[in-house]
Amino acid sequence: MTYLVLNGVFLAVAVLVAGVAVACRLVSGRFVASVAVALTLTLLLTAVFDNLMIGAGLFSYDPDHISGLFIGLAPIEDFAYPLAAALLLPALWVLAGSSKLGHTDD
Repeated sequence: MTYLVLNGVFLAVAVLVAGVAVACRLVSGRFVASVAVALTLTLLLTAVFDNLMIGAGLFSYDPDHISGLFIGLAPIEDFAYPLAAALLLPALWVLAGSSKLGHTDD
């Protein structure tokens, strides 16, 4: 199994859960904007620190299990984890009953 296939499974689950939160009208525009800012920062940090760790030789990837697309030294597959987290965790938060943070009545 490639990292891309594994990431696809996790991203599909994250998108499905986030879609449920949106369909239930549990998120506001402000909440979505906050998640977008967090995602942007997380992707930026992933790009910086994954490149540093790979460059330092702390870990590597089997070329047979990655797509071959890179951002610097980091395979594109590394960026699926922060994307899935940015979609899944806030969606679970509002679905678990903390909707006051995600929804406003205005």
